[in-house]
Amino acid sequence: MTSSSLDLQALVNQFQDQGYLVLRNVLTPEKVERLNAAIDGIIAQEPEALAYNIYNSVERHEEIASLIDEPTLLPLMVQLLGPNLQLHISHLTIRKPNPQDEKTASQSFINWHQDGPHPQFPKINGVTSTYYIKTCYILSDMSEPDRGNTKIIPGSHNRPFQPVSQNVDDMLQEEVQICGNPGDVFIFPQNLWHAGAPNRSGFTRRQLFLGYSPIWMRPIDYRTASEKLLKDASPIRKQLLGVIDDNPFKYYVPDESMIPLKQQFRGDSGKSEYAQ
Repeated sequence: MTSSSLDLQALVNQFQDQGYLVLRNVLTPEKVERLNAAIDGIIAQEPEALAYNIYNSVERHEEIASLIDEPTLLPLMVQLLGPNLQLHISHLTIRKPNPQDEKTASQSFINWHQDGPHPQFPKINGVTSTYYIKTCYILSDMSEPDRGNTKIIPGSHNRPFQPVSQNVDDMLQEEVQICGNPGDVFIFPQNLWHAGAPNRSGFTRRQLFLGYSPIWMRPIDYRTASEKLLKDASPIRKQLLGVIDDNPFKYYVPDESMIPLKQQFRGDSGKSEYAQ
């Protein structure tokens, strides 16, 4: 295991142009093993299914909650969205092999879409702004396509785009399947067109999404963070859990002292360290 420098400005430029990043070996094999053990325990409490979509997954196990303020990615999130951040969503997806493309209540595959509310975020000249960004931790062997991989249209976040077909089975001209190994991280904004492909392989897809948004937005996971999540939380984690002040106006105009992420990354040189 060696330490390698991330050029944050180069990554920001790539993200703004292409709408996604893939970072390799962000999590150690030991961390991946602990996360998968935690997920095994979560799934054991669920009814047997071909696919699982478990929201507010940080509430389900402390190993997952530990990723809320994952230090390898926080500097990049601050560069992409600014320091006034919160956790917006935590979403565990599992897709078992499904060669017959059986449709399930828990959505074993998902057609082309942009994330967001219904009615959707407003568009200006056909383009939706970036409101939140997802970090996707790859926790199973997805090094090859057609294992239930996430499919994307690079650059579709910053130009008018409409898929010629919503059906994920129809290969679009520009589409890319995101491939990766356990411990890799895929990052993309909610306005990038993407899809969850069927899994016709012999491998189970495991991906864990943690999304971040400005703190003035309402999170998807909860109205307010639970006492369980807030217990012994650091100032930065409290901020990421949406706890900065009793006055709701401060979510729009926070005092600098309420945003410890701003204090921590003030004067950031554009370099960050992560394990590789």
